Amino acid sequence: MSTPVEGRKRRGNRIPQLAPLSFTVITMVLFVLFFVMPGGLGIYYAFTDYRGVGDADWIGLENFVELFQDKDFYSALIRTLTYTVIVVPLGYAVSLLSAWLLTSPRTKGAGAARVIFFLPWLVSPIVAGVIWRWLFGESFGLVNYLLSLIGVAPVSWQSDANLSLSVVVVAGIWGGMAFSMLLFSAALKNIPQSYYEAASIDGASTAQQFWKITLPLLRPTSFMVILLSTIGAMKEFALIQALNGGGPGTQNYLMVQYIYSTGFERAQIGYASAASVILMLLLLVIAGIQMRFDKGAEYE
Repeated sequence: MSTPVEGRKRRGNRIPQLAPLSFTVITMVLFVLFFVMPGGLGIYYAFTDYRGVGDADWIGLENFVELFQDKDFYSALIRTLTYTVIVVPLGYAVSLLSAWLLTSPRTKGAGAARVIFFLPWLVSPIVAGVIWRWLFGESFGLVNYLLSLIGVAPVSWQSDANLSLSVVVVAGIWGGMAFSMLLFSAALKNIPQSYYEAASIDGASTAQQFWKITLPLLRPTSFMVILLSTIGAMKEFALIQALNGGGPGTQNYLMVQYIYSTGFERAQIGYASAASVILMLLLLVIAGIQMRFDKGAEYE
């Protein structure tokens, strides 16, 4: 028989073991409630004619058939891919360059600059969109006002589709740069300085050190940055909605804006859910391709 003291000791030893399990269970419950169940419901609605009220009647693949015949869907898809192809590489380059400069021992005022560069990540995308809208408004924007001071005619930042998209691209890079820069900064600090010292002794230039040492050692971080940036760009909504609403008209509608407009403005929940399923599958394919390339590069 165990004594009361031994029994208390056993119960005391169980508490540290149960704590991680309890946190895991809570996380799983929240994940199921806020991700798995809504996702499953969205997939179900994709095969129905649900309009937000009433019954959801099963219609099979009709939403998908109609979706693939919708020119607005293809326009939104092409704009989304265009936005992603532009934003991800430029955002990667700007973030890596900023992190490299801020971690360089020759950079003066790196601490203050790091705080300034990190501020965009703290700003809500809605607020950031409003700020950029004030900057690039056609009749009230700061940029056009400054251009008028030097005799330049106002630029159609909002009514020209390509210029409107370019503003969104710059705003997207500005907003997403801070987090990627933070990841690169941490990775750069973990590279042993002895590698660069040895390369300098061998006569390697700064550019050669960057291409032969820095970039290869940043491969895991680069993969993570590119993957997260791609997913974020494909799902961009709040920034564009606040900046120009996908305008002019619907010419700059990205996929999430198309889904929002279809589901909430036209009350076609089933049809919008079908578009969401397509976007989810597209993201899974892109993530799978990136992971495949990353694994292939590890064995080179």
